[in-house]
This record gives sequence, C-alpha cells and structure tokens, in this order.
Amino acid sequence: MAISARVLALAVPGALLGGAYISQYGFGLYPCEMCWWQRYPHFAALVLAAIGLLQPRQKLWPLLAGLAILVSGLIGAFHAGVEYGWWEGITGCATVAQSGGDPLAAILDAPIVRCDVAPWTLLGISLAGFNFLISTAGALAIFILLRREGTKA
Repeated sequence: MAISARVLALAVPGALLGGAYISQYGFGLYPCEMCWWQRYPHFAALVLAAIGLLQPRQKLWPLLAGLAILVSGLIGAFHAGVEYGWWEGITGCATVAQSGGDPLAAILDAPIVRCDVAPWTLLGISLAGFNFLISTAGALAIFILLRREGTKA
C-alpha cells in the first residue's frame, strides 16, 4: 500500500508537534522563541492537510501543507545554525512562568530558555536540527508524491 501525500502532510507535522510537546511537558525541555517559530508552520500544515483530506481531488491543500512543513524545516535549519554557533540569532530569550502561587515569584523563578544553546542532542543533532531533517525530507516526499498523483490542481 503506497502512502498518500495527504496522509504524509498530516502525519509529519502531527508527529513533530507531538514530539515537541512530549519533550516540553514530559522532559522539561521548554521551547525558546525560535522553537515556537518552528511550531507555527506545523500548526498551519495540520489545518491545510486536514482540508486536503476532505478535498481529495485537489492537490492545492497538501501542496500548501508541504510548503508550510518546508518553512518549518528552514526555520529549524536557521535555529540549528544559531545553536551550533555558525551565525548569530536573535538576542531575546523566552521564559516560561509556572502557574500557581505568587505570580511575581512564578515569573522570577521561571527558567530562561536560550535560543543559542541546544537543550538536548542525539548524535550531535539538536531538536531544531532534527526538525530541519525530518521536515525537509517530509516536504520533499509530499511534493514527489503529489507530482506522481494524476489529480487536478
């Protein structure tokens, strides 16, 4: 059974967002500002891919989802470059305030999440680097599958 571009357009951002939220809430790897930038195109891709599943005769929706996934991957490449020190990134950092208790104390005690430090790596590849690799490969696969399909645009 061949995988459809529409299914892949839904699965890639779904899996990557799922992994991001598991790492955030399950392992305490809070996102920096650039991490959030990578999530936004995946949210858009989920919506576009869902529309594509409802409109199976049109290539437009999975194509747009693939483009959104590619944008996230390119943001991930930029973020990974910042983490590896290849170029400078943004100067701001994000904080995550903990709920409950004194609001001022929660803000002051919130962890500072730097965009230029990878909080976790596997084989020297950061989460942003994995987003780049998976998103780019997923988007290219979607484009190839769409090209092979004989449906209308």
